[in-house]
Amino acid sequence: MQEVILIEKLYKQYNLGKQVIPVLRGLDLSIQPNEYVALMGPSGSGKSTLMNIIGCLDTATSGKYILNGHDVNAIHDDELASIRNKEIGFVFQQFNLLPRLTALENVALPLVYAGITKKVREERAKAVLQQVNLDDRGHHKPNELSGGQCQRVAIARALINNPSIILADEPTGNLDSKTSLEIMEIFDKIHKAGNTVVLVTHEEDIAQYAKRIIRLRDGVIEFDQKTTKPIL
Repeated sequence: MQEVILIEKLYKQYNLGKQVIPVLRGLDLSIQPNEYVALMGPSGSGKSTLMNIIGCLDTATSGKYILNGHDVNAIHDDELASIRNKEIGFVFQQFNLLPRLTALENVALPLVYAGITKKVREERAKAVLQQVNLDDRGHHKPNELSGGQCQRVAIARALINNPSIILADEPTGNLDSKTSLEIMEIFDKIHKAGNTVVLVTHEEDIAQYAKRIIRLRDGVIEFDQKTTKPIL
């Protein structure tokens, strides 16, 4: 089975004047289709940098990154943007919804960039809003929704293109405990439906929802283990 994510000897460094700051130090990582992975690590461990590279929002200094069969380092920017939009659905801590658009319009936005007709966009957006139990809020704007509802809209938007990977960056960071549990139940359903989920979190209880936990420290993986404790 071909990996969804294959990373070999990945290095990332930043140059500040004459100073070189290493962030990732020869990291190797393989993630299979339909895995549910939590990336953890203290501040400065490299997990945010790794997430940005996996999401094609940043590039490595050196090393190999194969995304669902695509050699990311060999692709031009325009093609990479297209592949990113098709292969990865992003969920952010801050939701990143456009305030003037309704929930339905926010969800459908990636399809606008893909040139899909309005009728098809609306049909698909309604379907994914139903997946996150929010089909009755499609015509509400973000300021008319709770934090948990806004995150559901963001998850629906991430699902709209049927991506290979759902990449979630601290998706419960702005939510209370009860709402966080509701959001994690949705991620569990997404995983059970066949999606690959990569979750970045600093919260141990949230990480336990994943089936595999990877801990980074000083730019390398210090712990990589499948979980056995059922949460739901």
